[in-house]
Amino acid sequence: MHDSQKSNDVLGTINRGNAAESGLCTLCRADCKGKCETWSASMKGRKLLYPRDFGFVTAGASNTSHVGVSYGSLRIQGYTHGSVGVPAGLSHSTNDCTFNNVSIETEFGSKVKTKARVPVMTGALGSTFIAAKYWDSFAIGAALVGFPIVIGENVVGIDQKAVIENGKIKVAPELDRRIDTFFRYYDGYGAIIVQMNVEDTRNGVAEYVMDKYGDKVIIELKWGQGAKDIGGEIQVSSLDYALFLKKRGYLVDPDPTLPEVQEAFKSGAVKSFARHSRLGYTDMNSSAQVEEAFRAEVERLRSIGYKRITLKTGSYGMEGLAMAIKYSSEAGLDLLTIDGSGGGTGMSPWNMMENWGVPSLFLHSKAWEYASLLKNNGKRVIDLSFAGGLSREDHIFKALALGAPFVKLVCMGRAMMIPAFLGANIEGVLQPENKLSIHGNWDNLPAGVTANGLHADEIFAGYFDVQKKIGAEEMAKIPYGAIAIWTLCDKLSAGLQQFMSGARKFSLSEISRDDIFAANRETTRETGIAFMTDALDDRAKMILTS
Repeated sequence: MHDSQKSNDVLGTINRGNAAESGLCTLCRADCKGKCETWSASMKGRKLLYPRDFGFVTAGASNTSHVGVSYGSLRIQGYTHGSVGVPAGLSHSTNDCTFNNVSIETEFGSKVKTKARVPVMTGALGSTFIAAKYWDSFAIGAALVGFPIVIGENVVGIDQKAVIENGKIKVAPELDRRIDTFFRYYDGYGAIIVQMNVEDTRNGVAEYVMDKYGDKVIIELKWGQGAKDIGGEIQVSSLDYALFLKKRGYLVDPDPTLPEVQEAFKSGAVKSFARHSRLGYTDMNSSAQVEEAFRAEVERLRSIGYKRITLKTGSYGMEGLAMAIKYSSEAGLDLLTIDGSGGGTGMSPWNMMENWGVPSLFLHSKAWEYASLLKNNGKRVIDLSFAGGLSREDHIFKALALGAPFVKLVCMGRAMMIPAFLGANIEGVLQPENKLSIHGNWDNLPAGVTANGLHADEIFAGYFDVQKKIGAEEMAKIPYGAIAIWTLCDKLSAGLQQFMSGARKFSLSEISRDDIFAANRETTRETGIAFMTDALDDRAKMILTS
């Protein structure tokens, strides 16, 4: 499906709302009854890679017109011969060079390597209530598949059961729940990453996590994200909760302590309150000051005991991008996630999402240029993760190729949340006694689900794969949302393997920028990627003139 299309007759998918560049709806609802590509793939898995109704149809591509500069204006190269990066134990024969033998395992890190079975990670799932509601599915799904998941900012700060005394966390039940849930099924692949913002640093999140979990957890510093250039927000509809957050030190808008605001709330004129985080580095006016403060914080975290530290940055522009890449590289950090404008999983101001910052392809292209500049000057370059409106297997390949060899992971926010919503809704219908506790939103199964079956083992193509991994007895403890995440990742994995096989790259580390080309010359100018008829044109002419 072209990224701007609402429906795809070939796959039988349709977006409920307007389609974003990612192919997801601009507004993704937890109660949605389908059926976008990601929603359907969370049940069908790799079957959704192919046209529906085989044997009765023929199908032709609709994605032939490429206008503007985006990930949709990149295309993937294929080759007539060769095989590179064939996994150990296999030969270069046609018997072994099949797409299912392509290795998509990856790793990132400076001194300590973190492995992942698939080259994806979640966006930061923090203090938004939707992250808390569906956390079991998110975390268990990530642990079973084996990819990193990020606990976002402010989880302790908004937890009414958390106890913070004199700037030190004594009790943090919600944070504990999130970490413990992941480790229940963790088998050495993937990771749990805890993100910190200004308030988290003040509250001593890093110290608490280290004291309780040691260096099993990765700590992440946060400069921002692609959805907004101010601190994170949540919305609360309780005056008491708003007052609690104000007392915790947050900016709450409107101010719930003002008598006139309380009166407006009681009358119904004010129905909710927005909690905002604070901006960082507001007392610094130069990059040199930021670098000094950043280095000091990294050294502080290392002194606490952290062996793995990452950084998340947003689309602040070229100076901020260069600072993030250089400072994190020189500090020996393990991963830098670079989030282009347009994404977001929470409550970012809508017009801010629409109008601020650098869109993903532009930002990611400059990230590769700056990383290459460091490398060419003999400097170490931190491992990168690209984020911002990426949801499908073609996006994964394109991002890995665009940023090669520096990009090790592709960060997906909303795409990895959809299967959790879907699974909970299905589970709530099939097990109504659990509907409230798992936050199911349906009273009956829609046609898009019953077309696959009436029971979990019929609905989810990945059901028996999960059961094989953990055993039939343990399956009763697995939320359907986690099974849906496994099933979606099966589709993403198989699709990525197919693209890599066609590009004759049988290991992830072999993907290069030569494996993509630009569909218009404006994209070539902005990315440095060859235009499609210029790519390998010199070799073509040598063949013709030799």
